[in-house]
Amino acid sequence: MNILLTNDDGIHAPGLYALFEALCAEHRIHIVAPEAEMSAVGHAITLASPLRVGEVRKNGAFFGHAVTGTPADCVKIAIRELLDGPPDIIFSGINLGANVGINLLYSGTVSAATEGAFLGVPSVAMSLATRKDPDFRFAARFSRWVIQMIEQNGLRPGTALNVNIPALAPEKMKGIRVVRQGTARIKEHFKRRTDPRGNVYYWLAGETPLEHEDRHTDACAIQENWITLTPIQYDLTCDKELGRLQGLAVPRLTDF
Repeated sequence: MNILLTNDDGIHAPGLYALFEALCAEHRIHIVAPEAEMSAVGHAITLASPLRVGEVRKNGAFFGHAVTGTPADCVKIAIRELLDGPPDIIFSGINLGANVGINLLYSGTVSAATEGAFLGVPSVAMSLATRKDPDFRFAARFSRWVIQMIEQNGLRPGTALNVNIPALAPEKMKGIRVVRQGTARIKEHFKRRTDPRGNVYYWLAGETPLEHEDRHTDACAIQENWITLTPIQYDLTCDKELGRLQGLAVPRLTDF
């Protein structure tokens, strides 16, 4: 298969290289990724400045294209300009840290996959649920099964697959669950600090509490050591509220 790899951690990220190593023997791999880290940029695209694309080499051989833009930019320019045609599948990751709950809206990793879905390509976002001492080897091997599953069963048009892997040895994982996206979100706070010149600055920090979260969602399942698969889409309409608002009486325009 022709597979496009991208991410939001940058083209030199070890998670991306782990995917490349796991897949390059069986597939034709194309890599188009941000030249620098683009974590938490969401689905931003670059409009006010040009995109610059450079070739990256590893071990003396061509590795991929580095783009001065966001993950969504990378998918767009790969499909429209850099590749001969649309890939068979897009794989975004392996991200450092889980992407679950409302935090999916912030994720550049997930947004690369949903951009692929916009453009009609089956797309996957994969994340490893740790930010410390990551070992991407199992997640990279698991990507082979994900690709095989999509090749055999497909994905509904306009849908991307969000995959989260516990940062555990395989024998300590409980298995694979298909779950919905939850509503868990980071409870933020800012750490106020002062630089050596006396200027105040802030670091965003926080954690994701789960005490009110539905147990059958991605955030809870990954915490319970399940691999999670969540189909996601870009239609943000709240159907229940749509019906309620459509039933309201509205004024005539001449009343304004």
